[in-house]
Amino acid sequence: MMSEFWPTELRVSKDRHRLAVTFDDGASFDLSAEMLRVLSPSAEVQGHGPGQRVTVPGKRNVQIISVQPTGNYAVRIGFDDFHDTGIFTWTYLRELGEKGKELFQAYERELAEKGMSRDKPEKPR
Repeated sequence: MMSEFWPTELRVSKDRHRLAVTFDDGASFDLSAEMLRVLSPSAEVQGHGPGQRVTVPGKRNVQIISVQPTGNYAVRIGFDDFHDTGIFTWTYLRELGEKGKELFQAYERELAEKGMSRDKPEKPR
């Protein structure tokens, strides 16, 4: 699985709320831990098939506790809520960098539609 994008640096902020990603073409993105958590590529969030994706509330203050290389194409990010099954490929990190604002706005709309909040932890649905 080859990626057209290769990160030259991944750096977690001191407060563990952000991940800075720099790619070999010079593009650089500052991704929030909350966005990475709620848009995680894991089956827990994305489901095991079409239409199974769930909305995960209450993650405004989630922190990144680990970033583990997975092969040479991705990293597994661990969060302080014990979620650590998301494998973030370089391509997906790039997509979150480029389209994260729109994706996160869609997430906020889903929360509102379901009567959920970024601040109140409850069961994802």
